[in-house]
Amino acid sequence: MTMMTMESSILDKSDIKDIGLAEQGKNNIEWALKDMPVLRKIEERFIKEQPFKGMKLSACVHITKETAALCTVMKAGGADGILVASNPLSTQDDVAAALVKYWGIPVLGYAGESVETYRDHVRVALDHNPNIIIDDGCDIVATIHDERPELTKTIWGSTEETTTGIIRLQALEAQGKLGFPAVGVNTSMTKHLYDNRYGTGQSAMDGIMRAANILIAGKTVVISGYGWCGRGCALRAKAMGANVIVCEVEPLKALEAAMEGYRVMPIAEAAKEGDIFLTVTGDKHVVDIPHIMDMKDGAILCNAGHFNYEVNVPDLAAYTTEIKRIRPHMDEYKLNNGKSVYVLAEGRLVNLVAAEGHPASVMDMSFANQALGIEYIVKNHGKLENKLYTLPLEVDEKIASLKLEAMGIKIDTLTPEQEAYLNSWK
Repeated sequence: MTMMTMESSILDKSDIKDIGLAEQGKNNIEWALKDMPVLRKIEERFIKEQPFKGMKLSACVHITKETAALCTVMKAGGADGILVASNPLSTQDDVAAALVKYWGIPVLGYAGESVETYRDHVRVALDHNPNIIIDDGCDIVATIHDERPELTKTIWGSTEETTTGIIRLQALEAQGKLGFPAVGVNTSMTKHLYDNRYGTGQSAMDGIMRAANILIAGKTVVISGYGWCGRGCALRAKAMGANVIVCEVEPLKALEAAMEGYRVMPIAEAAKEGDIFLTVTGDKHVVDIPHIMDMKDGAILCNAGHFNYEVNVPDLAAYTTEIKRIRPHMDEYKLNNGKSVYVLAEGRLVNLVAAEGHPASVMDMSFANQALGIEYIVKNHGKLENKLYTLPLEVDEKIASLKLEAMGIKIDTLTPEQEAYLNSWK
């Protein structure tokens, strides 16, 4: 099959914005791969071992240059994959085009697609009859259990990238409804300690600044949620000179935030003080209508949690006299109380809609976990229960070791005498 014929065939199976963007997308993917040495090491082994040969993969992830790198590695390992977007606004259209043209991977997703189109794309991913799944927000897995439960018989397992997706998988497992094993990548330390904290912290601030072009220093930034993403956002906002308020529902996390020097209070109180509100909780209506109506004139609302339910933007229209697009990713809501608030990225992921998501360097470890998570499922097929798993600690440590090696960092090792001392009860 010639390159032209292959491209045409794959393009027929795809739904992307413009194949003419492929060259720029190729440049971006190759640029990301330069900063993903761990994933490249895994790819070298996958090319030799072909662990996924003959297997069908459906992936539902944000279509960025970093996730594209993961998809190319899975294909290198023999997987017959299809990729759909996990968010209607986060797709990088040049990357989607490059995957179709240069890597022969069918892609369904484009920036600005409707929610209905997005859901239709997820269903096409199910029509691929996958054996293995890479999920982001549990959308493919949830749709299977809700609409196509018969597919669970031929699915070996899935990996999940997000805190939100983990919550949904835990609910399925608790109800005894999880139809196949799942690996929660977000519970791996080389994922949540780095991607969530440093990746989200940097990219969320990047998204806010690109969308609104404002100075962070001197502003009061309200962070709802003090998990690892919230920690990272608070850390970066504080480093840029913001006065940070943290809102939490869990006592231990709230106490930690207070010990880190942040002010801690309920959102109903913080609503009256904040200039910028950023949600990172995985829950719904964390910033609700009564909070918004109490905010200062000119307050900015945004979200870095997976779904667009954290800030109650849909219900806000009923309290609004006019909605005006000010900048590409910033809308002014003129409230019926005479004040205005500004919503970034339509309440969706501000770091992926208004910016480019996490830098490749940190996603290197996250996607190493994804690739090795699928390999773990394949190697242990028939041995795993229909439960949510965390990758073994030795996998985490191997990824960390590879990352240190790529960064040119060496660490100490224990002497036999030190090991004996640590293992002695005396």
